[in-house]
Amino acid sequence: MNPFLVAKEKPDALATIIAESGVTMTYGELADTAGKIASAFRALGLQPGDHIALMLPNGIWYHPIGWGAWLAGLYWTPISTRLQHAEVAHILTDSDARLVVTAPEYEPLMAELQGWETPVSHWFTTGEANDRFLSVTALIEGQTPLETSSDTPAGADMLYSSGTTGRPKGILPKLGRTRDEADPLSVLLAKLYSFTPDSVYLCPAPLYHGSPLKYTLAIHRIGGTNVIMTKFDAEQALAAIDRYHVTHSQWVPTMLSRMVRLPDEVKAQYDLSSHRVAVHAAAPCPPELKRQLIDWWGPIVHEFYAGSEAIGYTAIDTEQWLAHPGSVGRPVLGEIHIVGDDGEELAQGEIGQIYFGNGPQIAYHNDPEKTASVYHREGWITMGDMGRLDEEGYLYLSDRKDFMIITGGVNVYPKEIEDLLSVHPAIADVAVFGVPNEEFGEEVKAVVQPTEWPENETAFVEMLTAHCRAHLSPIKVPRSFDLARELPRQENGKLYKKALRAAYLAKAGA
Repeated sequence: MNPFLVAKEKPDALATIIAESGVTMTYGELADTAGKIASAFRALGLQPGDHIALMLPNGIWYHPIGWGAWLAGLYWTPISTRLQHAEVAHILTDSDARLVVTAPEYEPLMAELQGWETPVSHWFTTGEANDRFLSVTALIEGQTPLETSSDTPAGADMLYSSGTTGRPKGILPKLGRTRDEADPLSVLLAKLYSFTPDSVYLCPAPLYHGSPLKYTLAIHRIGGTNVIMTKFDAEQALAAIDRYHVTHSQWVPTMLSRMVRLPDEVKAQYDLSSHRVAVHAAAPCPPELKRQLIDWWGPIVHEFYAGSEAIGYTAIDTEQWLAHPGSVGRPVLGEIHIVGDDGEELAQGEIGQIYFGNGPQIAYHNDPEKTASVYHREGWITMGDMGRLDEEGYLYLSDRKDFMIITGGVNVYPKEIEDLLSVHPAIADVAVFGVPNEEFGEEVKAVVQPTEWPENETAFVEMLTAHCRAHLSPIKVPRSFDLARELPRQENGKLYKKALRAAYLAKAGA
């Protein structure tokens, strides 16, 4: 299925609702608008296999433009609205984007890039036309929806990695699927989470991220309704579940933490009885936080481990997680191999680098060296994370290999320490990493964001140190704590730990 076929069967069904404003788009409107956009792209000379880019906030235009590019056989790349000029220019140039669609709030950034050397020749805005940008509304005026057949080659979204561990890298999908061909990921999600045409899916995260985008596209393929939040707010998320009778949702742990910490009297105001499936991923979820969520929402909580590369997928439901706390599940796409530094597969229970085998293959756009670096000699592929398997094949994440701390010859995984500190009531957020130590090579450093800034910072740090000593072996206890007003996180919950750690390493080398 796809939204164009859905529109023929039920044109008046709601495809999208904007949570805060209540603005809606039916499947008939979605198919008509996307079809006209596809025709306009062709009229501009864009041919199947060409590339466009979007820098848009969550809103009513996002999906029509994406589906229009898909229908026209184009690659389309959502760009994070948090990137800076050089990062955006890199994506435009690396992807060879010929057309950009942006919104009024991002016009100043894009206007500056018009003076840079990029391959873009067409600049559009969802706002009013001006001397820098043509309007999308004018683009489709007078157009008729693009006529295609069931075997017409369709386009594909081409995502760029989040850039938390370096410059964003394009993950090149393979074109070639036809318009009415089944989408494997949508089929998998429908099977795992019981997506149906009656599903109402709440998306509280930015659509430029992989999972929110892919899940909303899957809902449109199936014929359900997407409820899109323009920006996450803990109480407003509960209000949206109540108001729109949401059945399915997807979250990251920082969102869950903020909702769990709402006062009980606030939580009690909202009827969540329609809510049947709550999925979370993107960042490690502390086990204690997850237990609190299950106590509140019941056995509807699911977790998965995957990535923008889409090389594999693990899944775990509430019942399985309670029997295997801390696990991210067993593979439902691909098979898992845990590999040591020597490239040999490790025994059950040992921590090593996680590889997926017998799943989709990938290539990083214009980066054969990076592509080669993630492949094992057996053809398995890694996303750089560390973990272990238990005796039943359940996967447990440790941390990224880049962030493992080696202190006195002992491997320390920051995630264990972060899990402990993140659920402390005095801590809103935390990052743990290694910094140089002359005697031990590295030592454990913790940077914490207090829920309320302490009057006595020394006493606050002493309290946290005592808490860690009570729950961790001595070598894992942070040797030092720093306090921060806010930690650098993306809206999808991922922490910019590499940049944070680099700042401390620069200080150490100064």
